[in-house]
Formats: sequence, structure tokens, C-alpha cells
Amino acid sequence: MPSAQQAREWVADGGLHGIGDSLYTPFSGPDGDDIDYDAYRALVRYCVGDLGHPMLWLTSGLAEWWALTLDERKKLLEVAVEEARAVAPSTVIQACTIANSAKETVELTRHAQQAGADICFLQTPPMEVHGGEGLLRFFHYIADRTDIALGLFNSPSSGYVLTPADIGQIAAEIPAVCALKQGTMHYGESAAIHRAAPELFIWECDSIAYRAGMLQQGIVGAAQLGTAGYLFETPEKRMYTEYWTLIWEGKIVEALAYGKESGLDALYAEKGSWYTRFPGRPGYFTHWSEAYRYVATIMGMPMGDYPHGRPPQAVLPEAAKTQLRRAYENAGLVKQPAEV
Repeated sequence: MPSAQQAREWVADGGLHGIGDSLYTPFSGPDGDDIDYDAYRALVRYCVGDLGHPMLWLTSGLAEWWALTLDERKKLLEVAVEEARAVAPSTVIQACTIANSAKETVELTRHAQQAGADICFLQTPPMEVHGGEGLLRFFHYIADRTDIALGLFNSPSSGYVLTPADIGQIAAEIPAVCALKQGTMHYGESAAIHRAAPELFIWECDSIAYRAGMLQQGIVGAAQLGTAGYLFETPEKRMYTEYWTLIWEGKIVEALAYGKESGLDALYAEKGSWYTRFPGRPGYFTHWSEAYRYVATIMGMPMGDYPHGRPPQAVLPEAAKTQLRRAYENAGLVKQPAEV
């Protein structure tokens, strides 16, 4: 686990690399009030063992962090660290530790540090936020009370999007901050962020950035920090790993051809936007966790007995399930037979 002082050296030496799986939370019991930790353990083992993915991304949007108690978030982290390190000791543990107050964020970050996480990512604060000075005070508050590598998670779901100037100022004043998950899906901003904070390892969530050669230009890094990579391949059909390995090796033309030939491009197109869009709130970016869990179920992954997200997320409609199943059947990734 790198300390705050070691954070940027750790990243420069390849601390963040490869595919990092953002894990869902397997809910169980009435209204999903419980968590199936056995299913969660099995999911961890599947990602780092069967698939061989080198990183995990924990208790973030896909896990519905805002619907979890602090105790649940701590236990999910502890379970993931225990299981992952037992199967693959070198697994990089990324923990999302943002909360609804700065004090709770410190509590979760300290816990992650003590539990063996490698880096904590702080999503842009979702509460009322004063940009500029207020943001800087927030990140200083966390960094001054912890001793672990920190990353920024620039997500539009927070309600405030960090500007390149915001990111540059935070990086300049807080050495523990060494990485950025750029989740706005506007890949053109990565170049501006890189100019403002060249010391940061940037993962651009918009894959166009990688197809455009931004990795080879030194703007973004060779990793997928927090994807649901386990939903785009199986141990028998490693098309997600193959595609991104070609990208990281600089074989962009070959990667584009592989994306088409393997069916990965078709899967992205056919699945639609159910993972990140709720029709009842146009233009809003979300992590519709039931959609991820539904696909995980039809792919044969472990799941609790409550299929939905915790409120205030809506229930996934049948139209979404139909479209998702068809897309994944066409990709040859479905293991669970359709209901008769």
C-alpha cells in the first residue's frame, strides 16, 4: 500500500494497470435490506481468479455507495481485500470512499488505509459544493487526515463536474492525489486536464480517447480503473482483455478490427444505454445497478435473492431486460437459459 508521499512514484512505476472491475452489491432479503456476502466473495474470486483482472474498484456508483451504510461499505471492502489477496496477492484494491460529509469520507478513507487498500478515489462531492475554494478545502481536509494514495473521480452523477482548473489546483497542492477517473464522457477534456495536471494518471471513460491515440500521446494511462469488465467477457471468451491489450500495445488499427470481428462493438451498440441512463430523467447520468446485476445473472455470476437496486433507484423495466438479453445472447455470453 503506497503512502501519500509515495503515491505518484507508485503510479509512475505502474501501480495502476490493466482492467479494474467495479463490483456490484448482491442484495438479499426483504427490499434488499441485507447483503449476500457469500455471493460477493464469489464475485471477487471470479474477477481476479477466473478472469485474471489485476484490479478491483469497490463501493462506488455501480455498488450504490449512496444506498449503503458506513458499516456495509467497510465490510464490503474487508471481504474484497481478504478474498482477492487470497487468490491473487498482487491485486490492486481501489476503494471509493466518498460519503455525504467530509468527516464520513475521512472515516472511510482511514478504514480503507488500515484494511489494506492501495488507493482511495474520491468522487466529486455530491452534497452542496462551492467550486474552487470549497472543493480545495474538501480535498485538503481528507488528505490532511489520511496517509494513502488518493484519486479523483470526476462523475457527472455528483451534480458538479470538476474543471481542468479545479483538477490542476487540487493536484498542485495535494501530492497524495495521483490519479483521475474522468467520467464525464467528453474525451476532449482529457487533453486540457493533462496540461493542467501532467503528473496525474488519467483514465478516460470515453473509449474514443484511446482510439484517438491519447495513450500514445501520454495523455491517458494504460488501465481501465473502474469498468464492469466482467460483463464483457468470460474465461472462455476473453474479448474485452484482448481488445484492451491491443490498445495498450499501441496496435490501434488491430484493436479496431478486433472490436468488430469479436462482436465487442456490436455488444456495446446493441445493449443500449440502460447501464447509465434512466428514461424518466433525460440527460442524467446514472449507474443503474439493476441493469448490471441483471446481466451478471444471465451470465451466470453469483447474486443475492433481491434483483433490484435499493431506493431511490427505479425498477428495471422488462423492455430493458429484453434488449440486454438479446445483446448478450448475440455476443455469446449468456449462460442462464431464457424463462419459458
